[in-house]
Parts: sequence; structure tokens; C-alpha cells
Amino acid sequence: MEARRKWKSLKRAEEILVRLLDHYNRCWRPRSTDPFRSLVRTILSQNTNYRNEAVAFDRLESAIGVTPETLVNAPVEAVADAIRPAGMYNQRSRTLKKVAEAVIEHHGGDLKPTLAKPYPEAREALMQLPGVGPKTADVLLMFAAGKKVIPVDRHIFRITKRLQLVSAKASYDEVRKALEVATPLESYEDVHVLLIRFGREVCRAQKPRCPQCFLKDLCPYSDEFR
Repeated sequence: MEARRKWKSLKRAEEILVRLLDHYNRCWRPRSTDPFRSLVRTILSQNTNYRNEAVAFDRLESAIGVTPETLVNAPVEAVADAIRPAGMYNQRSRTLKKVAEAVIEHHGGDLKPTLAKPYPEAREALMQLPGVGPKTADVLLMFAAGKKVIPVDRHIFRITKRLQLVSAKASYDEVRKALEVATPLESYEDVHVLLIRFGREVCRAQKPRCPQCFLKDLCPYSDEFR
């Protein structure tokens, strides 16, 4: 009975993700050959939108430069002023300087050899950096190293729990693994990006658009809107 329940749950998850991939067009995504720059962008993107993150990164590049060495040598006040558009600039500026120091001290100023390691080893090493948790590490490993992983942000947490693809108390890695099991390897990146888009446009934290949702017949959360 338990095996059959798990099989049915997996099939529903697969159908949901197929619909997601069919509904949205795949968009081109820029790649960075410098993992440190990607890490800085990921830290700046936390709890802000793409536009603010991009403006903050460009200001940081122009005013200081985005390398471990330039960030270590820059006054924290200058870093904070440059990244002000991203929000939480005082906290982020201290984090960026600590990250830069750690990259120089423990990685010789270059993250490429770390990212080249097998996923579990690379992830563990990245999570030793200040301010780098599982999501930030996984985002960097997916976009900068091409690792097969589906990072889980706050939108993906909300969506998977509303859809009951995972339990209400599921951890980060439980959500990640549930999605990875239901997703073809070649679609990991698309599923990550498109679930975030779906969470921003349809399955919003406040006032979700359940009546217009293309997943409403598969979603227990939407029952109250029918």
C-alpha cells in the first residue's frame, strides 16, 4: 500500500512538472565563467528582485570591482553604498567582505577548483563560506558549474507544499530531492527557473491566482477557490 501511494505521488509530481515545462517557453540565461562573480550576484539576489540585484552588482563592479582582492581591500562603507539598491546593504556588505576573505584564505582566491569537485564535496566546501547556505551553494553549483541539482528558494518551498508534493514540514533537502526524482536530468535548470516564475506570477504568497492556474485540477490548495 505504501509503495503504491509513493508511486501515485511521484506520477502526480511528474505530471505537474511536465505541465510547467509545457506552459512556459525556455528563456536564454547568461553564464559567467567566474564563479566568484556568480556567488556575489547570488548573495545580492537574496530577498530582492532581479532588477535591484542587477543594479547593485553593476554599481559594485563600477565602484570597487568584483574580485576577492578588491572587496577585501575596500572599506565596508564603500561596499554598502555600492550595493544599496539590493537592500540590507549593511549586512550584505559585511558578508561580501567575509566571503572574499574566506575565498582568498581557503580557496587561493579561485573557486573554480572547488566547483570542479563532485557535487557533495563542492557543496560542503561552499557552505563553509560566510553567508552561504544550501540554496546559495546549489544555485552556484547549477549555474556556474553545471551540476545536476534543483535549488529551492522561498517560492519553490511554498509551491511544493501547497501542491502537497512534500509534507508541510519538509526540509530544504527533502524538497530538493522530491523535485529531482520527478524531473528529467536535462530539465533541472528549467524546473528551478520556471517554478520561481510560477511562484511570482501565479502561486503567489498573497492572493494566489488559483482560478487562472493551469495546475488547479492537480492542486489541493486550490479547492477552496472552485
